Amino acid sequence: MPDYERLAGTRVPRVLCIAGTDPSGGAGMLADTKTIAAMGGYGMGAVTAVTVQNTVGVTGVHPVPVDTVIAQLDAVADDVTIDAVKIGMLGEAGLVEAVGEWLRRRRPPHVVLDPVMVATTGGRLASEGAARMLRDLVPLADLVTPNVDELAVLCGGEPAEHIETIVGQAELVHEQTGCAVLATTGDLEDGSAEDVLVESEGNRRVTLRLPFIRVDTPHTHGTGCSLSSALATARVGTQDWEAAYRRVRPWIDGALHGGLTLDVGRGSGPLDHTWFLHR
Repeated sequence: MPDYERLAGTRVPRVLCIAGTDPSGGAGMLADTKTIAAMGGYGMGAVTAVTVQNTVGVTGVHPVPVDTVIAQLDAVADDVTIDAVKIGMLGEAGLVEAVGEWLRRRRPPHVVLDPVMVATTGGRLASEGAARMLRDLVPLADLVTPNVDELAVLCGGEPAEHIETIVGQAELVHEQTGCAVLATTGDLEDGSAEDVLVESEGNRRVTLRLPFIRVDTPHTHGTGCSLSSALATARVGTQDWEAAYRRVRPWIDGALHGGLTLDVGRGSGPLDHTWFLHR
């Protein structure tokens, strides 16, 4: 049984997610809230789009009106103290701009941007205009978590094939925006098993290559959503993004392993966000 007297003195991180839905539960808002709970936080959410998708693919995207998205955000911020914000799917350019204005107005303590452009299953989740405007949103975030293809868009280059190129592109995005960068390399063609974190300590840039053990699994649906919302939660109460990452990495590894036996869907299945309850 939990030690309720000890837990009573623990502050639970209150994390607001800005994301689309996934009715199959592996990505988007549902993955975010499951992740936040698994990391010990309290999840909240403003829905940006209703998608029609499953583990096989995306067949429809229906944006929520921009005014409705911002009204959801203000409703939460007017009532709840927000400790961190995770931003996921922003499918239209007008929404990217409006969320940027909201961030300037509200100034939440920790903002993690997952620059969602294409789903794991291959469906496009952001218009060309939204993808271009995401670069302008990066300076308003504290951490951005691109994969190989997303990093290329953010730095205006070609998708990297080697870890050294990833390092250079991540440093360039950090230099241009001032935002910390966690470049994930799970889909890098040279098989590298190192994520790249670039952040600043005072006036000094710090670049870290963070090794991990690859999990041989086809079930990676929603990995980016889950990683970014986990980092947003873990950053509350930790000293920097490296500390948050080192807390999150064992959980994400366990979730990937757990997805091998979860048996959800016929395609790229989801992670098991509560794998530690099933051991």
